[in-house]
Amino acid sequence: MFRLPRILIIITALFLLADYPGIANCYPWSCNNRVLNADTVPENQILYNGRIWRNKYFYIKGDPYLFSSSMLDGSVTINGKTFKNLKLLYDIFNDELLTLTNKNVIIQLNKEMVDEFTISSAGTDYRFFRIEGEKQAPPDGFVNILYEGRSSLWVKYFKTIELRAVENKYDSFFQSHKIYINQNGKSIQVRNRKQLLELFSDRKGEIKDYMRERKIKISGRQPDSFIPVVKFYDGLNK
Repeated sequence: MFRLPRILIIITALFLLADYPGIANCYPWSCNNRVLNADTVPENQILYNGRIWRNKYFYIKGDPYLFSSSMLDGSVTINGKTFKNLKLLYDIFNDELLTLTNKNVIIQLNKEMVDEFTISSAGTDYRFFRIEGEKQAPPDGFVNILYEGRSSLWVKYFKTIELRAVENKYDSFFQSHKIYINQNGKSIQVRNRKQLLELFSDRKGEIKDYMRERKIKISGRQPDSFIPVVKFYDGLNK
């Protein structure tokens, strides 16, 4: 008689259990949607209007998240209503927001309903809001707001998968970001000091003097380094 290897039997059992409605913890498999429906609080149903999360990247070195692969404290605003004291993960590979329900189920929120969210990491609160419909950069999705004024400073985070990046054997996640200045509803990517000065060319001399006096250095690797100059420029144009 033909018998399945023991490892195949175990894997099959895990997948069957993953679809059982009594299993509340989905990680790293999937759960039945009836688990979510068990939460009858109307507000929570609005928040949890998403789908069960599945870990599809366990075979890749690293993770698809921003800041941490562990749940972080945060808040989410959906259709104008803010939900506080949540546990969140921001998947920047797929540009999706994950949360942990009170049933210990990890779900992917419906980002079309998310106005903005905050995540706390290493003592700093990061605020993200969703943009859509821009014909130019950045692409639709969530951007981190570093500064808001007449000009706004945004950062868009990304992760990509590099094939065989580890020991020429394993795929690995690689993180990057792009920096944007938004003025009058139009976003322009800036990579360095030169491009920022070109964008603010109407006050270029004053900005250069300001940077020299205060020994300000701008680096595309450090988006925060753009903040003082953008604030100064806005102050000149009040």
